[in-house]
Amino acid sequence: MNHPACWIVFVATTALLFIPGVPVRSGDATFPKAMDNVTVRQGESATLRCTVDDRVTRVAWLNRSTILYAGNDKWSIDNRVVILSNTKTQYSIKIHNVDVYDEGPYTCSVQTDNHPKTSRVHLIVQVP
Repeated sequence: MNHPACWIVFVATTALLFIPGVPVRSGDATFPKAMDNVTVRQGESATLRCTVDDRVTRVAWLNRSTILYAGNDKWSIDNRVVILSNTKTQYSIKIHNVDVYDEGPYTCSVQTDNHPKTSRVHLIVQVP
């Protein structure tokens, strides 16, 4: 991260993620649909989907306060977490081989021209 461009991206992404956002409500133009909780059995895969639109300039997925992905850049060292899609309408990740420690809140954070917004989903892991 010694390259100046890396620091600019890091600072811009960090600022995006830690500026208090406006909670997203169902019916919002950027998120037409609120995310439902996701329930999976231990060992299965979980898909977390975030609906976006073309006004979104930056996107990120977080687990608690840990950045998993910022755009297409993977910040997590966990190989089980992969990006499924980063399109004009959807920003989704998949967690393979889910375990109980994966349970908890996940946040999709977006930056639009106006201000940051967030949408949260709670991952529930059932133990067989």
